[in-house]
Amino acid sequence: MENPLHPVLARVTQRITRRSADSRAAYLAGVDAMLRRKPAQERMGCANLAHAYAALPGADKFRVVAEKGPNIGVVTAYNDMLSAHQPYQGYPALLRDEAARLQVSVQVAGGVPAMCDGITQGTPAMELSLFSRDTIAMATAVALSHDVFDGVLLLGVCDKIVPGLLIGALHYGHLPCVFVPAGPMGTGLSNRDKSKVREQYAQGLVGRDELFRAESAAYHGPGTCTFYGTANSNQMLLEAMGLHVPGAAFAPPGSAAREEFSRAALRTVLDIGARGPRFTPIGRLVDARCIVNAMAALLATGGSTNHLIHWVAIARSAGVLIDWSDFDELSGAVPLLARVYPNGEADVNQFQAAGGPAWVLRELLDNGLMHADVLSVNAGGIAAGAQGAPAVPGDDSVLRPVRRPFSATGGLRLLQGRLGRAVIKVSAVPEERHVVQAPARVFDSQEALLAAFNAGELRQDMVAVVRFQGPQANGMPELHKLTPPLGVLQNQGFQVALVTDGRMSGASGKVPAAIHVTPEALAGGALALLRDGDVVRVDAVAGTLDVLVDAAEWSARTPCAGPPPALTGFGRELFHNMRRHAGGAEQGACTWL
Repeated sequence: MENPLHPVLARVTQRITRRSADSRAAYLAGVDAMLRRKPAQERMGCANLAHAYAALPGADKFRVVAEKGPNIGVVTAYNDMLSAHQPYQGYPALLRDEAARLQVSVQVAGGVPAMCDGITQGTPAMELSLFSRDTIAMATAVALSHDVFDGVLLLGVCDKIVPGLLIGALHYGHLPCVFVPAGPMGTGLSNRDKSKVREQYAQGLVGRDELFRAESAAYHGPGTCTFYGTANSNQMLLEAMGLHVPGAAFAPPGSAAREEFSRAALRTVLDIGARGPRFTPIGRLVDARCIVNAMAALLATGGSTNHLIHWVAIARSAGVLIDWSDFDELSGAVPLLARVYPNGEADVNQFQAAGGPAWVLRELLDNGLMHADVLSVNAGGIAAGAQGAPAVPGDDSVLRPVRRPFSATGGLRLLQGRLGRAVIKVSAVPEERHVVQAPARVFDSQEALLAAFNAGELRQDMVAVVRFQGPQANGMPELHKLTPPLGVLQNQGFQVALVTDGRMSGASGKVPAAIHVTPEALAGGALALLRDGDVVRVDAVAGTLDVLVDAAEWSARTPCAGPPPALTGFGRELFHNMRRHAGGAEQGACTWL
């Protein structure tokens, strides 16, 4: 018998469904209109079809044109700059081999750009990072615009790449879609040891040679980075949404299991195609319940804060409207079941060995903390993702059951107060640091904070405020480069917190950080009113973000204009319209609305 849904999940889902009634109905009407069309072989002109199939081998062309057989499009984020995406080089050949066996056609519909935040972190190019998500969504739409596909395989793993592919796919909601991951690299230098060397370098205790050796020991081969940042959170959420072949997330690149998962993805997209037994277009699959399942999985595993932006945008693409209050309420009911770095010592390979996504999904389903009655690309429904999970976790320092969690609540909290609305990831921060009240040190760039640290000016209790880092100001770069110096100050015994309208890496932890502050400083946010010495209180227990300044003085202040942003160089001028049209962080920082 199916376990009853937890009342908080039921309440949040009902609220989202009511809020989204009009937008979801309009979205589904568009999906249905596309589904009423004739097959491509009948509705398109002969010249159009001839162009589309010109490069197909003769047998494939006959099957597609004469027999009107399935033609599966592949959208790939392959490049050999990203370790996570380098394995995709051989996937088209693998998929064509499987297609030949099944007597269907596969075409690479297009490629999408994929940049690495690990490479661009702390550089001007990071200002392109968030908006690369929407660029990827547009590139996905361009790839699918040829309109001759019966289903789509989406090849991508990392930070903005999966959200971008998913947003693009949802704008072709009439097509069945399956995501095809590539897996994590093998375990190298531990994340804790890597972070320790970074902090030693920030203090001048080791040089660049030793730092590079440590970094190279951590990032050493094909596959995703092994910490539980945005990239690996992506894979957990796709499993929870039923968009993967079950268990595909963390099989290593080059393994027999990885090849079989990739071949199974093609068989699966055929099964859920219009000619298959379980027609399931992605626009019908991704509904309010599916989105809530993703949110629950994120909270239960202490996943990346970036998804409080990305999944708002993804949901919006399917006509589903969510906000940070929904995440916050769910976080009060969904316990923390995983300890994976930065929320613990383990990496994703150890997480997988302990039971991985399958074990987490089963625990959530068995305790009414996910919707079981949802569509999935898998014949067994969403519960298929939990099949094969061990009865108990292989390592209870990595995974724990709902009855004995690491924390009774999820890893994320909403903060709100005079400084606006923000989010904080508490799962990686010890309880004694959940409240920080200290004088503000206000900076208008991360470079200014780093310069002050290097000059020895920050040896004090403080709330470091880095403002003018929002979507409209400079594209909302991640500020992960600030973690080592702030961690050093914390280790020296100072009370330290960060407040910013920018983002932090999904790998960030340790230092309490109120991030994504909205409204951002450039758009009239209260961060523009702060001055050095103002006492700021970051309180993850009460859920508040306040400044302790007399009300009359506060209301009399004039906002700081901030420095003029650097809008040229590194291609930043090409993204001007994206910055100008970007919504706020809580609205998903969408640039197309």
